[in-house]
Amino acid sequence: MQVKEQLDRAVNDFIWNIVEVHSQLEEIHKSWAQLLGITQAQWLILMAIDELDEGNGVSGTAVANKLRIHPAFVTNQTKRLETMELLSRVTSPEDARYLRISLTPKAQAEVRKLSIKRQSLNSTMLEGLDEEALHYVNKRLVLIARNSRLASQKLSIGIL
Repeated sequence: MQVKEQLDRAVNDFIWNIVEVHSQLEEIHKSWAQLLGITQAQWLILMAIDELDEGNGVSGTAVANKLRIHPAFVTNQTKRLETMELLSRVTSPEDARYLRISLTPKAQAEVRKLSIKRQSLNSTMLEGLDEEALHYVNKRLVLIARNSRLASQKLSIGIL
């Protein structure tokens, strides 16, 4: 096999592996969501808020950026999660035009209850990778994600 063909095969293998991982992660998120009686998208919103919140709540825009989804969708879903008493949405003290979103004590308790199972699941998924290997993979995935966004932009404006 020639070098170009080998590279093409490696790229195709990589893409299909990412598709497989994405598919499995969707199933996992769907299962976590079902345990809380919410949708997969709502679960991801809760997880993004949990990760981003440093004690003052987070903006819907920050959540949308983290999840790469439209801010209006975040607004719609956080309103639903608020009615389920899983989120609180409070006007920002810095700027009354914005809301600060945070997990309620009820949601925090639910997330804590699942944390041992989540840690076990993460250990299963990442078995065979030590911290150094995981750091290496994450650095490369950040680079690939950035380059993928650039490639997508180029494709959408007809450069590629």
